[in-house]
Amino acid sequence: MPVFVEVALPVPLRQNFSYRVKDEQQTTLQIGLRVKVPFGRQQLIGLITAITDTCALAPQQIKSVTEVLDDAPLLPDSLYKLTLWAARYYFTSQGQMLSQALPVALRKGLDATPQAMVEYHLNEQGRQADSSVLKRAPAQKKLFDLLLDNPLTQDEFTTQALSKSALKALQDKQWIEQKSAVITHDLSWRHKLHMNESPHKLNKQQAVAVSVLTQQQGFHCTLLEGITGSGKTEVYLTLLETILKQGKQALILVPEIGLTPQTINRFKRRFEVKVAVIHSGLTDNQRLEAWRQARVGEAAIIIGTRSALFTPMAFPGLIILDEEHDSSFKQQEGVRYHARDLAVMRGHLEDIQVVLGSATPSLETLQNAISGRYHHLELSERAGAAQKVKQGIIDITSQPLKAGMSASLINEMRMHLDAGNQVLLFLNRRGFAPALLCHECGHLHECDRCDAFFTVHQGLNEICCHHCGNQYAIPKQCHQCGSTMLMGHGLGTEQLEQELVKLFPQYPVVRIDRDTTRRKGSLEQQLQGIYMGKYKILVGTQMLAKGHHFPDVTLVGLLDVDGALFSADFRAPERFGQLYTQVSGRAGRADKPGKVLLQTHQSDNPILRDLLQRGYGEFARSQLTERQQALLPPAWHMVLIRAEAHLAQDADAFLAQISQLIPQSNELEVIGPIPAPLDRKAGKYRRQLMLQAKNRQQLQTVFEQVLSQIEQLPESKRCRWTIDRDPQDLM
Repeated sequence: MPVFVEVALPVPLRQNFSYRVKDEQQTTLQIGLRVKVPFGRQQLIGLITAITDTCALAPQQIKSVTEVLDDAPLLPDSLYKLTLWAARYYFTSQGQMLSQALPVALRKGLDATPQAMVEYHLNEQGRQADSSVLKRAPAQKKLFDLLLDNPLTQDEFTTQALSKSALKALQDKQWIEQKSAVITHDLSWRHKLHMNESPHKLNKQQAVAVSVLTQQQGFHCTLLEGITGSGKTEVYLTLLETILKQGKQALILVPEIGLTPQTINRFKRRFEVKVAVIHSGLTDNQRLEAWRQARVGEAAIIIGTRSALFTPMAFPGLIILDEEHDSSFKQQEGVRYHARDLAVMRGHLEDIQVVLGSATPSLETLQNAISGRYHHLELSERAGAAQKVKQGIIDITSQPLKAGMSASLINEMRMHLDAGNQVLLFLNRRGFAPALLCHECGHLHECDRCDAFFTVHQGLNEICCHHCGNQYAIPKQCHQCGSTMLMGHGLGTEQLEQELVKLFPQYPVVRIDRDTTRRKGSLEQQLQGIYMGKYKILVGTQMLAKGHHFPDVTLVGLLDVDGALFSADFRAPERFGQLYTQVSGRAGRADKPGKVLLQTHQSDNPILRDLLQRGYGEFARSQLTERQQALLPPAWHMVLIRAEAHLAQDADAFLAQISQLIPQSNELEVIGPIPAPLDRKAGKYRRQLMLQAKNRQQLQTVFEQVLSQIEQLPESKRCRWTIDRDPQDLM
């Protein structure tokens, strides 16, 4: 009797594919196994989603499965259901969503559960050898000394970055032998939890939060809204202790890799358990190893960025999303899922608790907390001896500026520096200057593929477009009039750093942005330097604004906030409120009083005044009311369809066709097609169409009905188009 399988493949076609299964492969078939199958001219790896004994295709059209790669499903049932739900919700193919949920190494076909591993031992000859002959080969000597203590596994070999040529040299000397060792899993933490340090004493609010969280059974989603410095991490740690003592695992998601070193250290300092780390800075094999440890229950705590959401847990107990408002939880290309929304859904499917923590919760989460869908806990006082921060506005209208700094800001900096403290200056623009200007004819050098200006990077001696990555050497002459009088226009972090070195030669400056942290480990080194007090002036972009605890920073200056107040994106005020609150939360975190100064040309801007006078909590609630009146998310639900094409009319025609397919009513409106705020990017014209509905379910049903018609439209072949559910960025 023939057997057929439906396979979900990582291709953008919204369908699964049928294959025949050979007789000898039928014994172990199950839903959720990986199979290797022929697809066109290539071999792809996909997951089985159904097993049947009939197939509608003609026999000569059906190909056979090349190989079955697993003997048990890779994902537990709850995660498998989550990916299928997400594929439907985000209007993407099951295959693309399932491949998001697997580490890259497994998508390439590596073994998910190896039984044995290779170990390197010193043999008798090696133990009796005279190691002094290695004194001119330091790499061999280092390896030899390590092997004297105990054998090394192949994984330890790669994680400790040991030299392969040194290994070969010692093997040639016949000092080392290879043995195969059986892999065992250490689950002892489930029976007895060892603590490395005793917990801090909680203040009253923290204690209340912990007692509420520890009493909840089964699925609950809780928003922990705590002002910056109120000790949310301490609440997480105390809650974790309860969960780990029950023998259950915890998954902790953080927004940026930059935050992980200090987060990981906090957890490792407290608990003596294995912590698995998953983020994009690791190699494929390192990520796979962390995934395996979590899956068998060896890793008690899993910490990672967005993609770690899909890590399977043998004993699921808790999911924490720290800084839940952060936009990096939303994937911006490929499958545009939101890790926060999927984390809540995963908690629901696994019947465990989900905690969303933030000083500046997103309006979506706040809406859910106010309406009672989530529990709501507040921490409104700073932990320990930290005092409330003083805030001030410097009106820079018609004031002379030095590299963007007003005289009053420079004087204030001098006072704080002379008192032995650190100062943080925040500017959300990396590079030397945001544009290259000709001093004679006023021509601004624009990217030839985008509607955007080149940013000048003096250190790299190039002009670079931050939208498409286009880059050239800095031109010697103006492209318009040939003049050699070219100058950077506007201000970037690089220029600010140069000016500060001149102004304060006795105080060392550190700049932290994407350009200075490209090298592996450079961010950790710079942060370490800040903690040790090696640097006195900190200059940075958003990377410096989040979650870091700098006890000696007493003054924070925001140099240019006007750009954030005028933006085409309706989320701009919310983002600005979050950013301002997060940046100002870096000041005065220990027992020293802190101060925040904001430079602006808009000193009477109502958004600014509202934020400074009433704080983020009240400001966000008034923003919610505005969104409801304007029928914008989270009051209404949105789907954004983007199309880009070499000819603007192709993208317009395609979106116009879609808008005619969708039945409009009072509860469902279609806006567009309209040009995207950045109209041309990487040589293509960009248009967008917005669908908004009062009811989420109605939006889902209507769009699912027209999706297959949209794919059949002849215009769809002339442009690249994407669907973004609950878009976070309208640029």
